Amino acid sequence: MSALTSILIVAADSGPSLRECVVRALASDAPVEVIVVDNGSRDGVPQAIARAFENEQRVRVLYNHANLGFGSAVNVAARAAHGDTLLVLNPDCLLEPDSVARLLEASQAHPGAGVVGAVVCDADGAPDPASRRRDPLLARSLNQMTGRARREAEDARFAGVNVPGPIPDAVIEVENVSGALLLLPRSVFDRLQGFDEKYFLHCEDLDLCRRARDAGYKVLLAGNVRVHHAKGGSSRHRPVFVSWHKHRGMWRWFRKFDPAARNPFTRALVGCGIAVHFAAIVPSQWLRRAIRH
Repeated sequence: MSALTSILIVAADSGPSLRECVVRALASDAPVEVIVVDNGSRDGVPQAIARAFENEQRVRVLYNHANLGFGSAVNVAARAAHGDTLLVLNPDCLLEPDSVARLLEASQAHPGAGVVGAVVCDADGAPDPASRRRDPLLARSLNQMTGRARREAEDARFAGVNVPGPIPDAVIEVENVSGALLLLPRSVFDRLQGFDEKYFLHCEDLDLCRRARDAGYKVLLAGNVRVHHAKGGSSRHRPVFVSWHKHRGMWRWFRKFDPAARNPFTRALVGCGIAVHFAAIVPSQWLRRAIRH
């Protein structure tokens, strides 16, 4: 428990929540360092944090001077990290003082643990379904989109991507945890060669969890660790940009891992479906952004 944990935070016009994220991370009971990697922000917040913590040896701010994407930026931070454990943390996530220690306990208590996540919650304390998700295989994704997943209790064939029911207040093994908060031993991160940098934004967490499982590691959800997640300061500024990369991420995950992608006809059909879905939601995203401004 005395080993150092490196908390890696990627900023991209993340706004003032980034400062509170850093402050809360530094208040951890366990020994930590905080590395903020700035993906070309224009809001000046990373620079302000660097000035505010210039005398705090546990805080470093790195500048990419361009938006390299989430996974690439985490890999940059990991290369600069000194900790035996890495905690990837979204800039809009707020840790409690005991969050890191409890995540470390969960990892150390389970032999073969690779990735450990927490239950990320909104302001009302409601858990995000992304806290534990199944692999987004084509059949599951279609069940989720069409609403057939509501019949999962009747027939397992209707299982969707989201896992129904309350999250147990315990450490459980799952397929995937939310990329808003991921804890990994440094050795595991290095063996997996970090994040796949061909994802720009979204689905790289699903990719990492899948590769961890394929390598023989367990993916665990610490159901007794709850972390407030304000959901995407960066995303609100650029909804179409974020949505485009989310759809690209889904397409890459499908091609890498879904057995259905081996069928050329299915592969082409899914590619067209993803493109059509993106085109269908763009007008409403533009309209909502115009109304806000």
